[in-house]
Amino acid sequence: MDYADLLSKIEIFFSEVCYSALLKAVQDREALVVEFSDIEKFDVDVADCLLDGPDEFFKAAEEAMRNVDVGEELESQIYFRVSGLPESQTVSIKNLRSKHLKKFIAVKGIIKQASEVRPEIVLATFECRACGERIMMLQEEQDLTTPYMCECGNKRGFEMVERKMVDIQRLEVEESPEALEGSAQARKIGVYIKNDLVDPKFQKRVVPGSKVVITGVLDDVPIKTDKGKESKRRDIYIDGNYVEPIEFEFEDIEVSPEDEKKIKELAANPKIYDLLADSIAPSIYGYRDIKQAISLQLFGGVRKKRPDGVVTRGDIHILLVGDPGSGKSQLLKYTSGLAPKARYVVGKSASGAGLTATVVKDEFMKGWALEAGALVLANKGLVAIDELDKMSTEDRSSMHEVAEQQTVTVSKANIQATLNAQTTILAAANPKFGRFDPYQSLPEQIDIPDTLLSRFDLIFPIRDEPNKEKDTLLVRHILKMHENPEIQNPPLDSETLRKYISYAKANVKPKLTKPAQVVIEKFYVGLRSKYAGGDEVSPVPIGARQLEALVRLSEASAKVRLSDTVKKEDAQRAIKLLTDCLMQVGVDPETGKFDIDRLESGTTSTQRNKIKIILTLVSEMQKDSADKSVLIEDIKAAAEEQGLEDAEEIIQKLKREGELFEPKHGHIRRV
Repeated sequence: MDYADLLSKIEIFFSEVCYSALLKAVQDREALVVEFSDIEKFDVDVADCLLDGPDEFFKAAEEAMRNVDVGEELESQIYFRVSGLPESQTVSIKNLRSKHLKKFIAVKGIIKQASEVRPEIVLATFECRACGERIMMLQEEQDLTTPYMCECGNKRGFEMVERKMVDIQRLEVEESPEALEGSAQARKIGVYIKNDLVDPKFQKRVVPGSKVVITGVLDDVPIKTDKGKESKRRDIYIDGNYVEPIEFEFEDIEVSPEDEKKIKELAANPKIYDLLADSIAPSIYGYRDIKQAISLQLFGGVRKKRPDGVVTRGDIHILLVGDPGSGKSQLLKYTSGLAPKARYVVGKSASGAGLTATVVKDEFMKGWALEAGALVLANKGLVAIDELDKMSTEDRSSMHEVAEQQTVTVSKANIQATLNAQTTILAAANPKFGRFDPYQSLPEQIDIPDTLLSRFDLIFPIRDEPNKEKDTLLVRHILKMHENPEIQNPPLDSETLRKYISYAKANVKPKLTKPAQVVIEKFYVGLRSKYAGGDEVSPVPIGARQLEALVRLSEASAKVRLSDTVKKEDAQRAIKLLTDCLMQVGVDPETGKFDIDRLESGTTSTQRNKIKIILTLVSEMQKDSADKSVLIEDIKAAAEEQGLEDAEEIIQKLKREGELFEPKHGHIRRV
């Protein structure tokens, strides 16, 4: 088809097929977005021209748009955008080849990096200094193109007097995790977007971490050698025509009417919670409570936004702490494979920037660009973090904001940005000394700050204890798996489980009923009042964060039943899970009572009371001492009179923490 025929047909298309959409675009000063299927229905040859010769097609479309009578003269250009390319024209980033150059294609992926918006010259007018002749030149190359020679014979002395500029932004798009095969590395490609695609309204679509479908023309650019010359090799990029945001979350998995019927039958099964627990990592024996907690984590609670702007997260965070070889990593791997938008990271090889976001130097735009990390890329998904205790303190501190506020705030170089990170966290850690010790507090055993520990709704210790009956069942299970590794018959296969969770998350938003509220209130108030001693050193069994965890777990339990209301049984199930956790890691071994401080800070109320006695004794005895130091033996004797037998241990602890110091042997004083 020659250019004249193509122009004529596109004019007819604008006048007859999408005239009303064109009028609206002119009135709203917005781009005209047309579905590819509409062009194909109008004329297959025109659609083929778009796919095989997009440069000529868009040139004709621009001219045709000016020729169509829209009732008013166009003050500015209306840009023509095409979306909805068929699967045959959607190419995986790793499969882009030379045959796709100068073709109109679509790619799917995650925006990994977005540069700043910068102006670019597209048309420049040069004036000859010898005769004053003006020469207009289109700027289609990477470098600025200047006139070679004027009509008067002048080859030098051209001055740019006018220029037409457009705004441009470079995106770096990475393949989606679900498109990868095995452990393949995700490939990336640069995408340039211009004009209306960089408007402030449109910028919400191109935030790092967003999943998008980009339509555009694949083009190439020369790769320069070390000496600045062009090499034979070329780099490729996409000249973006349209950016369409998509989200592959649990809610977006397609569920057919047959699937829906099966899901509703499962939800009505009274043993559904046991079926779910048995379907989580079926090759790993035992851990029923942990598997049930992970199944509730996948369903999640309900995110709530208050009128005052305060947001309460619905995501449930779980931490597994336990002995080596207990299957923690396998649980994490399975869960990250089950969730459609999930990332698996290992603490030793993960940095704070890799987890949250960072600002990197953009070599193409010569500025700074924002690059999203795992927690942002998995927005509305799940991140499994193995070896959490092996991360450095600085890297772990970046997780605090994500775990509670569910945002990532970046203030680096000249970039100020807040990214969404509504991400569920499933983490695993090993105790410092190899095995979990039930008589030591959790913060003493794992190198994780108490401020981060308190953000986990459930913390499960995994202990490898010799037990003849359990060991026999475990050995038989493992040997059976080795004998026939292909035989696995979980009650729900991964695909069914994924669709079940998808349907529940998309359609069910349960609300607390009065009976459920009464159960939670009775548990919370009853437990706290049981330990209320009227003094400042009374143990605090549970706090407000555990109360919110109960609500989230109750809502997740209701989602499993596809119920719009949280019932009494849901609240009781949540209380049982939380109590099981607290029984293992939140009980003060000296008193046998629940004490949330043992879990979150490592110092129980009993220990705080002992510390207070020692510090008070030191302060009082210092007053009578000339050099303000006190004999350690005197402190121990005074402490024994008050019933404190482990004064030596408390003094050593206070010396390590910097509260006391030893000015000379056998003497101490307060700092």
